[in-house]
Amino acid sequence: MSSTCPARSQSAVSVRLLEGVARIREATRASKDERRAQLGQYFTPIPVARLMASLFETGHESISLLDPGAGTGVLTCAVVAMLLERDNPPKAIDAAVYELDRRLLAQLERSLELCRRACNDRGVRFEAVIHATDFITASSDDQRPLWTAANGKRFDWVIMNPPYRKIHGESHTRRVLRGADVETSNLYTAFLWLAARQLRDGGELVSINPRSFCNGPYFRNFRRSFLEAMSLRRVHVFESRSSLFESDDILQENVILHAVRKRQQDHQPIQVSCSLASGAVASRVVPYSQVIHRHDEEAVIHLTHDESDQQVVEQMDRFSATLTDLRLAVSTGPVVDFRARKYLRSKPESGTAPLIYPAHLRAGVVDWPRDRIRKPNAIFVAAETESMLLPSGHYVLVKRFSAKEERRRIVAAHFDPNRIDGERVAFENKTNFYHRAGRGVPRGLARGLTAYLNSTLVDRYFRQFSGHTQVNANDLRRLPYPDITQLDQLGRRCDDAFDQDRIDEALERLLYSRIKKSKGPSPLTAPSRRGRSAERSFCSMTR
Repeated sequence: MSSTCPARSQSAVSVRLLEGVARIREATRASKDERRAQLGQYFTPIPVARLMASLFETGHESISLLDPGAGTGVLTCAVVAMLLERDNPPKAIDAAVYELDRRLLAQLERSLELCRRACNDRGVRFEAVIHATDFITASSDDQRPLWTAANGKRFDWVIMNPPYRKIHGESHTRRVLRGADVETSNLYTAFLWLAARQLRDGGELVSINPRSFCNGPYFRNFRRSFLEAMSLRRVHVFESRSSLFESDDILQENVILHAVRKRQQDHQPIQVSCSLASGAVASRVVPYSQVIHRHDEEAVIHLTHDESDQQVVEQMDRFSATLTDLRLAVSTGPVVDFRARKYLRSKPESGTAPLIYPAHLRAGVVDWPRDRIRKPNAIFVAAETESMLLPSGHYVLVKRFSAKEERRRIVAAHFDPNRIDGERVAFENKTNFYHRAGRGVPRGLARGLTAYLNSTLVDRYFRQFSGHTQVNANDLRRLPYPDITQLDQLGRRCDDAFDQDRIDEALERLLYSRIKKSKGPSPLTAPSRRGRSAERSFCSMTR
């Protein structure tokens, strides 16, 4: 099911406003500033700000707006421009904007002055209060709500591009958040959590932020609390990491959230859309249960952009085995190289064991030793390294971090003791490894599991809830798996080589043998429908 958002014609007033704030933004953005990275600042492009402002649904005679971390004021100006384009704009707009970086205050004031002038031209009263302080501290103090300057109520709308930066465990910010009963590891989820508290019942929040909150234990508490208070209405994904914040080194996909301050109803649909790398936009409306699965204590958020993505979910649902069923466990490699530096060796020698880094994982197998990498190939066997060593055997290794240019997010390889001599083996900390009670697994199971993890099906499923290049052990534990017999069959079909086409064909046969009356083309063999189902370009969407 597709939906459309007809573009509004812009008034001359809003055009002048957006052109003016664009000049202010570009002048600020042109200056490289290391402090911006330290504060987690990434300025919002004008087309994205316009899209975000267009998502607000309700209208009132007066609007109270909160913009935490306002930067140069692009988002507030986009909201004002959107309201002024309406046939019946509000009579008053009251904005509270927060910006900690005092070097941006002059530009922010200039942007808000443009808003005042534009509102005057349409007969709308505009008042804005700049708070040159930390939003977290201001909104966490005794958990009191922030008050608007005019009407003394909680806010109608929040629009935000929160800072993205990790919060150190013993920092002042972390202590302030704990005092407000907010336990999270990144500034952007802290901003979202606290901003949601400032909304009145029925108030709306629109935010652009990294997608990493959708899964993983670090953001579990945030997801649970946010979804208890807020009802998701729309999630828009930017598939390309480089196109949105093109001048910044962003390793995560970004999303725009639109949510309403009310408890989510199971029957409430959610619109999920995606800006594809091609520039097209795919969009569909899905039941809430497809986005957040019922009875999922982790509250993982799954984002299926089109019917092909939904087919991936249906295919994966045919596999019901867990790691417990397979008598397997997945752990992170125990060798932290900088802590064990004096025991590392560049080449294997007497008294050492093979040391496997992600660079040794190639084409589905462990290629060891490798002379052309800058990493050690061996670790000295000693009492001090005993806890880092495992008995040699068949293991399946997965890179914890995949490069942006790699074809798959999950990159797996089979460690075969018949190819690598030694009674012991060690795995570096940037790898995850599958094992059975700290020992190897049967060869057929290892081959089948490697093929399964390297399949296009698993890659596309993983991308639905993970928007970054890191693959945590917890992510691998949550995957559904074929049973032991199926994995053994898959391993036999890929026994001599892990060619991508062969893997996908073998998995397709395995799925087909389970349910011969499968409906529709498989996402493994059918070309992606995203290009055909795209509604329009992102630029036309934000006109």
